[in-house]
Amino acid sequence: MRVLLIGSGGREHALAVSLASDPAVDHLIAAPGNPGIAQVASLRPVTATDPAAVADLAVEVAADLVVVGPEAPLVAGVADAVRAKGIACFGPSGAAAQLEGSKEFAKDVMAAAGVPTARYRACSAPDEVRAALDEFGPPYVVKNDALAAGKGVVVTSSIADALAHAADCGHVVVEEFLPGPEVSLFVVTDGTTAVPLMPAQDFKRVGDDDAGPNTGGMGAYAPLAWTPDDLVERVMRETVEPTLAEMRSRGTAFAGLLYVGLALTADGPKVIEFNARFGDPETQVVLSLLETPLAGLLRAAATGTLAAHPPLTWRPGAAITVVVASHNYPGTPRTGDVITGAELPGVIHAGTSRRDDGALISSGGRVLSVTATGEDLTAARTAAYALVDEITLDGSHHRTDIALKAARGEVTVPS
Repeated sequence: MRVLLIGSGGREHALAVSLASDPAVDHLIAAPGNPGIAQVASLRPVTATDPAAVADLAVEVAADLVVVGPEAPLVAGVADAVRAKGIACFGPSGAAAQLEGSKEFAKDVMAAAGVPTARYRACSAPDEVRAALDEFGPPYVVKNDALAAGKGVVVTSSIADALAHAADCGHVVVEEFLPGPEVSLFVVTDGTTAVPLMPAQDFKRVGDDDAGPNTGGMGAYAPLAWTPDDLVERVMRETVEPTLAEMRSRGTAFAGLLYVGLALTADGPKVIEFNARFGDPETQVVLSLLETPLAGLLRAAATGTLAAHPPLTWRPGAAITVVVASHNYPGTPRTGDVITGAELPGVIHAGTSRRDDGALISSGGRVLSVTATGEDLTAARTAAYALVDEITLDGSHHRTDIALKAARGEVTVPS
């Protein structure tokens, strides 16, 4: 099988590693890729958000399967263009990807499907925003309606900060805050059949003990021993199946990866957000534990044959990933710093590039995702942080508490 992977971030490097290890894949091409992906795939240049360019490349490389990693190309309609060429593509249509492309659209779908989620108001005018903030009270949750590279959400106790974020965004969704630990559930679907992967938990705040502003994610771990035994079954029944049915009823069936971000509240799991692709950095830990070959699973979803796919199998143990970020992230990151140690096994590249002299340098905010497995979370943490210590990147920072509370048995679900 010839697979074309679209994207250039940490999620795509993690996908590339799993796809390259699938015995059914004899040639993996990535576009545009990054230096880490280049270790396991052939790289080709492409503008990932240009549907025609991606579709033409898929034809040129004679791809049997195209996997679209990032959200922006999906919202732009890349998957539609690839399928129009008669090539199987893992990723929702542009219309279906609006589940991530517009927070208001996603909320409308959830309301129509009866999905448990936070109360909300869609707002544009400052007086509408202020009224919604007053209605729901602190902590204030303000979400940019459009794509914002994982940084469009502000959760704050400061009404001034909430109003400022809304003003910067223009059109926003203001929600009530959902208390309780957060969980990410990935669901592979062909639009009708849906197969859940292992739940994971990520860490969105930049600093230890969840201090500081939101980021695209500073680390993640799996499995989640503290969640209710029926969590996945309940989310599939109450959230995923109704959402997929609602999308089908609208004539925009969702086929690809449905990311369900959840808060486990005292009233049960409620949806914080939907994404239309694998999450980063949760992908790094989930795929580290997935034993089932990935390409066959994604191809089954892309070809409408997921119901016939064998049940998933998982490796024992636990996985953790720790994000190494650039100086000043999540503000404007400093780039161009030389990185050493990034060639070690388990180091996933996100914001990296090569200088003309061949040196590996930082080129983004989240630079590396350092991923390790172990017999339990404590062992996985030890291995991951030992690997972090092997990396040098001037001015970098990372959280030191990824999965620490879970390893200590200190994470609880409200009741």
